[in-house]
Amino acid sequence: MAQPAIIGIDIGTTSTKAVAFNSGGKALFQYAVEYPIVSTSPGFAEQDPELVFRSVLTTLKTVVQLLREGSYQLNGVSFSSAMHSLIAMDESGKPLTKCIIWADARSTKQAAELKASVIGHDIYLHTGTPLHPMSPLPKICWLREKEPMLFKLTAKFIGIKEYVFYRLYGEYKIDYSIASATGLFNIFTLNWHAPALEIAGISPGKLPEPVAPSYLFNTMKPGFAQELGLAVNVPFVIGASDGCLANLGSDAVLPGDAVVTVGTSGAIRVMSDKPVTDLQERIFSYILTPGKYVLGGAVNNGGIVLQWFRDNFYGSEAEAAKKKDEDIFSLLNKEAETVPAGSDGLLFMPYLLGERAPIWNATARACFIGIHYTHTRGHFLRALMEGVIFGLYSVGKALEQTMEPVKAIYANGGFSHSELWVQMLADVFNVKVHLTGTAEASALGAAILGMHTLGMIDKLEDAEKLFTVHKTFTPDPAAHEVYMQNYTLLEALYPKLKDSFSQLQQQSGAAEPEA
Repeated sequence: MAQPAIIGIDIGTTSTKAVAFNSGGKALFQYAVEYPIVSTSPGFAEQDPELVFRSVLTTLKTVVQLLREGSYQLNGVSFSSAMHSLIAMDESGKPLTKCIIWADARSTKQAAELKASVIGHDIYLHTGTPLHPMSPLPKICWLREKEPMLFKLTAKFIGIKEYVFYRLYGEYKIDYSIASATGLFNIFTLNWHAPALEIAGISPGKLPEPVAPSYLFNTMKPGFAQELGLAVNVPFVIGASDGCLANLGSDAVLPGDAVVTVGTSGAIRVMSDKPVTDLQERIFSYILTPGKYVLGGAVNNGGIVLQWFRDNFYGSEAEAAKKKDEDIFSLLNKEAETVPAGSDGLLFMPYLLGERAPIWNATARACFIGIHYTHTRGHFLRALMEGVIFGLYSVGKALEQTMEPVKAIYANGGFSHSELWVQMLADVFNVKVHLTGTAEASALGAAILGMHTLGMIDKLEDAEKLFTVHKTFTPDPAAHEVYMQNYTLLEALYPKLKDSFSQLQQQSGAAEPEA
């Protein structure tokens, strides 16, 4: 008898991954397709929605074929997706724009003006989405101001996951989880938030219909079903956002459990049984499913910071490692390990790409502080790694002030392959950090949500049996004390440098791009 399987698809910022899991949560097969981020003007960050859609088809078709060859029975497909994307669609269902992704900064001015207003604060308190150029609300405001003809021609404003399902099924639906990251959705009433829509200048009819993350699509367009090698009625679960599903896919579902993910960017998140917003607007409050909310904050500056340092200061070593088929990041880790915790007084403020949580300042800049003649390249490297963790810790502090203390951390993402970096995380937060060995937490989270929707498990909490902690990192009290001294200095320095960052941004010519 064929074993049951489910596919979790994760539509990410730079790639789409399809991962097949058995009913025990074991990854069976996976396939990924990468695609570029296009920047046609300063501050712009876009993708071709059709290219992303074809990537979804390719990954899904490949894994479906692998399951068939392995004699598995596919029970369904469930989706995870990056948040905050925006595509303007015309009346005939054709895109009028590229997919404007979270990293796009063109609406910096609109976001800042809204954030400074009374109505902006009220919108945050009802939607749980911090006012920042990442989110669709200020992006729509930018389009209305800078592209009035395009804005007028737009029949629907949707995101990349909605585009995929529209192409496959001809329906405009958006799950509560993705909707809760738009700045347009009331997380308390589960409806579009009228004051936010008024600011954007749109009606509810300009947006997809909000549905629960358990919503099932059941009749695919025959042409696509044939291309994928599937029956038209194979159930597709609309799923949720990648951040919320990463918590589910890491088994961090109890009070005090946090997930720290560091890939290109980074995030720290905890779960709650109710929506909670922060009067200082430092954190987000997104929906996993009705009755389960994920609170936290994303940082722009995660692994991209280490990649920047590698490309600019380890060029020859990286080239040599590539020729020998060696991992350059192993070399970086070994060099950073030669420097003690605290980097001998060298501090790094990690805002290479501006910052989201908790400061929500797109004009913030990175800087090294305390440089001394005795500092080596290894000191700069370690200070940089510590600075990324400090950025996450600042979000963690805001979460603790809003919710409750973080008692344990589950780590995933690319940085989890560096034991040095994970140990830093444990030392800075002063809590144990667990690795479950889950390589694709968002895809697994989507699969678990799909299992629940399709009756393969009774409730989401039953997924606990799918996880095993492979390694635990215990904090070093001495290192924690050193890190807290450095963090306190950084925390005090940011308000003093904030205005200087804005001036530097203006001098660089990276002001708000014009249409």
